[in-house]
Amino acid sequence: MHETETAEHDPYVRVRGARENNLRGVDVDIPRDVLAVFTGLSGSGKSSLAFGTIYAEAQRRYFESVAPYARRLIHQVGAPKVGDITGLPPAVSLQQRRGSAGARSSVGTVTTLSNFLRMLFSRAGTYPPGAELMDSDWFSPNTAVGACPECHGLGLVHTTSEELLVPDPSLSVRDGAIAAWPGAWQGKNLRDVLDTLGYDVGRPWRELPAEDREWILFTDEQPTVTVHPLRDEGRIPRPYQGTYTGARRYVLKTFSDSRSPTMRARMERFLRSEPCPVCEGSRLRPEAMAVTFAGRNIAQMAALPLAELSAALATGEESETARVLTADLRARIEPVVELGLGYLSLDRTTPTLSAGELQRLRLATQLRSGLFGVVYVLDEPSAGLHPADTEALLTVLDRLKAAGNSVFVVEHDLEVIRHADWLVDVGPLAGDHGGRVLHSGPPAALAEVAESATARFLFAGPPGEPRTVREPHGWLEVGPVQRHNLRGTVARIPLGAFTAVTGVSGSGKTTLVGEVDEELEGVGRLVVVDQKPIGRTPRSNLATYTGLFDTVRKVFAQTEAAKERGFGVGRFSFNVPGGRCETCQGEGFVSVELLFLPSTYTPCPDCHGARYNPPTLEVAYRGKSIAEVLDMTVETALEFFAGTPAVARSLTTLREVGLGYLRLGQPATELSGGEAQRIKLASELQRARRGHTLYLLDEPTTGLHPADVEVLTRQLHGLVDAGNTVVVVEHDMAVVAGADWVVDLGPGGGDEGGRIVAEGPPAVVARAASGHTAPYLARALRG
Repeated sequence: MHETETAEHDPYVRVRGARENNLRGVDVDIPRDVLAVFTGLSGSGKSSLAFGTIYAEAQRRYFESVAPYARRLIHQVGAPKVGDITGLPPAVSLQQRRGSAGARSSVGTVTTLSNFLRMLFSRAGTYPPGAELMDSDWFSPNTAVGACPECHGLGLVHTTSEELLVPDPSLSVRDGAIAAWPGAWQGKNLRDVLDTLGYDVGRPWRELPAEDREWILFTDEQPTVTVHPLRDEGRIPRPYQGTYTGARRYVLKTFSDSRSPTMRARMERFLRSEPCPVCEGSRLRPEAMAVTFAGRNIAQMAALPLAELSAALATGEESETARVLTADLRARIEPVVELGLGYLSLDRTTPTLSAGELQRLRLATQLRSGLFGVVYVLDEPSAGLHPADTEALLTVLDRLKAAGNSVFVVEHDLEVIRHADWLVDVGPLAGDHGGRVLHSGPPAALAEVAESATARFLFAGPPGEPRTVREPHGWLEVGPVQRHNLRGTVARIPLGAFTAVTGVSGSGKTTLVGEVDEELEGVGRLVVVDQKPIGRTPRSNLATYTGLFDTVRKVFAQTEAAKERGFGVGRFSFNVPGGRCETCQGEGFVSVELLFLPSTYTPCPDCHGARYNPPTLEVAYRGKSIAEVLDMTVETALEFFAGTPAVARSLTTLREVGLGYLRLGQPATELSGGEAQRIKLASELQRARRGHTLYLLDEPTTGLHPADVEVLTRQLHGLVDAGNTVVVVEHDMAVVAGADWVVDLGPGGGDEGGRIVAEGPPAVVARAASGHTAPYLARALRG
């Protein structure tokens, strides 16, 4: 049989010789038209196989058929390192990426539901008498015809005040009272112009007449005068024409026009945002706001939780057009609600969503796309999901499969793994100690694979003796909280104990713990370990953030080769001139500008990605250059620096929070939110203890294999044993079952949540009659 004939009828995707990242020439066969789950420790290579190899190759083949010009306009993941893949259908990737969402990106734009709502208002809305029909663009704040002319469709206006512009009124203008003004010559010029105009720049600000203060700060006039500056003795003062700009005008212009993030951030300190006085935050023109459907305008509809929006649409069907459009819109809302996201509203901005929520929104959109015969490759769709919501997710994945698609999922959640038709387990460990396929077959057969870290949890026996619940040494009262969906909620948190705050997505967990601050009695020192990035540029990485790199650079500076050449610690930094490669300025890559096309990045032609110049790379410590050390994983570096206690201590802490697989020089831009959070935790753990500390963590187990969760929770319990308090927002029932105290919010999400439905030790909450957590927690306690 010819090879093409085999591929045509072969029901398997067959991968041969995959070498992406840490994969070691992997061969694996995965059937099509199934739910296949890729498992393994964090960093074992499962994402390299699913995304870096299978999806990347499917995308590469698709792009082969696209015109070269069009290829340049689409982000490509690049050709994977693989021998051959046969039986591969087209692929759709749904990854947990943030993208470049701005203030205009919302739930409505991500799901395209806003387009259909606008069409409904345009075609079937109730217009004021005599008003002309408007097309759907009039109902969009992102178009020129629809956007409110005052705020340009943002719903907010930036304004300032005397208190913001002049924080210290005891200073005179000459001494810098107007903090928003620029420094150096430009600031001196503004002071000299004011002086020439007759204003007293030497008097304390608070002693100036009110009308003078008002004009200096808020005038829109820009008078030009001849300035005779005072100069140092011996220098001839040369008069010049100077123009005055009011402080408010200067701040607003600089904030809107400057391309410097630093300058914009500085100006932001002198601004406050408030709802636009013209559109009152609706973002739209008055003409569009006058059109209603079922008694509401489009801004009121967009502000409703999706579950409520669906019900509201059902009440406004008066014409055949309205019936057709509302039926279609409600059918598109249904999968979003089914995935546990009915508490979101269309106007909720994308930056306020978690990565898991974003991915599930994209997944719900795919359900309506009608594609079949494709491979969906999903990245931990259960991330951030309560077990009750995971059940709905499994129903959705089954529907994608039933429509004639293959669903390949990278996952750690045991319920999703148990639901799989086919399991690909990668390991046995992470980084250099992983990269092998331990099992590819039905889930039940994994029980026979002794090396598998997944098998230990998937087929675990009954749990041992339940842990003794710690006695608190005091109580912290949080609330009453009156924010979002919390209505006067009061929570009690035990001090000197481990507390898990749980509940379905949108129940108010993050809002509740966000109210904990150092002002509350009993908190002491507060450490919030969130999932925000540790840096926004490739220059920030794990080694620089933790301070580990400072010690590594000292080690290199102390070598004989460095001393002979006169190289100090600074020589081994890629952020300053000296040791770095000047072609790429220590970034390891250069931007290539293409005529009429987006710029692209390529490895630096001089250092080939090493970041340093040749003389610096000639200095070796135990046979390795500084660039080779940055390329090591935490696990490998720990063995390498075993004789350097200061380095080994930092690396041990990183490994103990489940990050042994990360490279020391891995750019911050490549790290997930969960990884960034664990790096912050590791940085905190290696600090000297300073009295009682309250640690606040938001879903620290996101993206972690159960074996890594075990390691991380051991660290957190160690903090409590040392006399501290730990509070985690958590969905992993294994973690909740091991807590001393549980606060369960609900019973649902959005307006149906915001109440404490149960609190107490895990065994007590597991018996609660209300809320969605009890049955899953009871199951976790039984094992």
